[in-house]
Amino acid sequence: MNTIPTTIAAVPDIAGPIPHSTDDGKLHSISEMAEMFDVTLRTLRFYEEKGLLNPVRRGSRRFYREQEIGRMRVILQAKRIGLTLVEIRQVLKLVEGKGSRADQLKNLRSICASQLDLLEEQTETVKQQLAETKQIVNDLDTLVSAEVL
Repeated sequence: MNTIPTTIAAVPDIAGPIPHSTDDGKLHSISEMAEMFDVTLRTLRFYEEKGLLNPVRRGSRRFYREQEIGRMRVILQAKRIGLTLVEIRQVLKLVEGKGSRADQLKNLRSICASQLDLLEEQTETVKQQLAETKQIVNDLDTLVSAEVL
């Protein structure tokens, strides 16, 4: 039995890997980082306040290593799919953890599958709200037409 995959799956940003370099290497200013990810300086400071990013401080300036760039990719994809800050912190711990890659991927899959279930449930609720709102608008159109005549 052939257990070797015949296609290679793209690795989503949320699955890392995140570089673990502790040396300063190439540092990016907060402005460069903001431009790189099309976010505001305030967003970067917010993620720092929440402990999701840990820039190098030089005086009053912030500089970001490759590790922070990797973390930001994970944060933004997790945010796009609707994960909370608590869940994003959990994802970062998983991706940067010492466990096996297979365990990391299984745990990430579980988090993402739960989010998928939640989004599908929300989609169903929105569909019901749309249907009811359309019915109300149609009923009001009928009433308005009757009043005008």
